[in-house]
Amino acid sequence: MTTPQKITGPASYFPSIEKKYGFPIEHWLSLVGQQSGMKHMEIVNWLKAEHGMGHGHANAIVAYSLAKSLR
Repeated sequence: MTTPQKITGPASYFPSIEKKYGFPIEHWLSLVGQQSGMKHMEIVNWLKAEHGMGHGHANAIVAYSLAKSLR
């Protein structure tokens, strides 16, 4: 029997982000994907200012999104 692998890194925040803000992660990743030409912290600050997101949650989404786009 195998044990489920524990999610680590930015994705570990996803369940609490979905619960707190009421949207699936795909919603947030889509919004971040539309912010072309912006740097990491610019997008974090945009999520905080425009969507009332906390710093840790915004940073996790941006870090995940940008890392995914580099693959």
